[in-house]
Amino acid sequence: MKKTYEIDMCNGPLFSGLLLFALPLMLSGVLQLLFNAADIVVVGRFVGSHAMAAVGATSSLINLLVNFFIGISVGTNVLVARYCGAQSYRDVQETVHTSLLVAIVGGVVLIGLGVVLARPMLEGMGTPVDVLDQAVLYMKLYFIGMPATMLYNFGAAILRAIGDTRRPLYFLLISGVVNVIFNLFFVIQLHMGVAGVAIATVISQCISALLILQCLMRMDGVCHVELSHLRFHSAKMREMLRVGLPAGFQSVIFNVSNVLIQSSINSFGALAVAGNTAGSNIEGFVYTAMNAIYQTALSFTSQNLGAKNFKRIDQILTRCLLSVTVVGLILGNGAYLLGHQLLSIYSTDPEVISFGLLRMGIISVSYFTCGLMDVFSGSIRGMGYSVMPMLVSLTGACLFRIVWIFTVFQWSHTLFTLYISYPISWVLTTLVYVGCYFVVRRQVRQKAEAVTQPA
Repeated sequence: MKKTYEIDMCNGPLFSGLLLFALPLMLSGVLQLLFNAADIVVVGRFVGSHAMAAVGATSSLINLLVNFFIGISVGTNVLVARYCGAQSYRDVQETVHTSLLVAIVGGVVLIGLGVVLARPMLEGMGTPVDVLDQAVLYMKLYFIGMPATMLYNFGAAILRAIGDTRRPLYFLLISGVVNVIFNLFFVIQLHMGVAGVAIATVISQCISALLILQCLMRMDGVCHVELSHLRFHSAKMREMLRVGLPAGFQSVIFNVSNVLIQSSINSFGALAVAGNTAGSNIEGFVYTAMNAIYQTALSFTSQNLGAKNFKRIDQILTRCLLSVTVVGLILGNGAYLLGHQLLSIYSTDPEVISFGLLRMGIISVSYFTCGLMDVFSGSIRGMGYSVMPMLVSLTGACLFRIVWIFTVFQWSHTLFTLYISYPISWVLTTLVYVGCYFVVRRQVRQKAEAVTQPA
């Protein structure tokens, strides 16, 4: 009997299905973070704090440029899941082939943006002069791997839409091991510094992309890929962008606020940047576990919308909210309690560790509220409403933080004042999302009833 990797999202026990879907996603997210964590740890331990600050100073800028296209992959996930739930298999095929072509083109565009904009944008962020050249070098080399990064993310979105979260995990495990091996070889043996860790990351990204493309080409069923069929299907392109563009713009604006925050952190010096880099990297593991539950809510809601299982959509939301609260509280507070030991992995400098603990004491312990915000967003977006969560998040989180930076932070110029803007913005945005969910749920049901009523 042939092994199946897919999960039935529309039938059977719900909580066990959510768990089977989310756990591989969590592990996949952890492995993706290990790409960057391996870079930071290796340069921090074997090159120095300034090299670690150089790698860390690029993260918010890289996310600003990359996450727009990754946001578009949300449109791929939603459409493929909805068409699978409705058993519209021709629509699935057209969406899959359109999405992969978008990934390749988007990756090529990102190479140009990353190489051209690296220095002027890092200078505009106020990156400390003593780490600027290394940061520019790392970013330019990192962006060479963008076509592979996009191909992997869009391919993983396709597999998630049909309930397969295990094979992307296996592919990342392989490429993650390669990344660590090459990191150590290039830095310790060849003394290549930040260039070595960037090249190692690009190699690992190419491996994960090739593995997921091979998987899609060899698999049977509606998501099978033929390279000769790659083309832009205009109707699917429009629908994918309708759902994905708001998610992409939301991610861009989120990262604009993060770039402003990074610029503010830069004003405290290289050691503060290094401590913030290490602390945020540890928090990233908490976030990726919660983000897996967001992805779960998105995919399950999309498929059940296609199947018109509205009662199950409500059950998906409540179980995902409970799950993300538990995960966020346990991992967020656990990371802070073990903060000194974890930060010591990145750097042995007491000042760097102190700066990292300051950040984690505020953000990590309250991270579960960010998870609640994201789950509501995923459920609403899974029901086909993408502009609403974009506007809510941009206003409640991004705009709030930007205003905070130019007002409250100017009055009280401390890192504590800067970091506290995160949990305040998460709580405010979540409260707005509660009302939005009930409005969207009512509209979706009314539309479905209008369609099913006889003329």
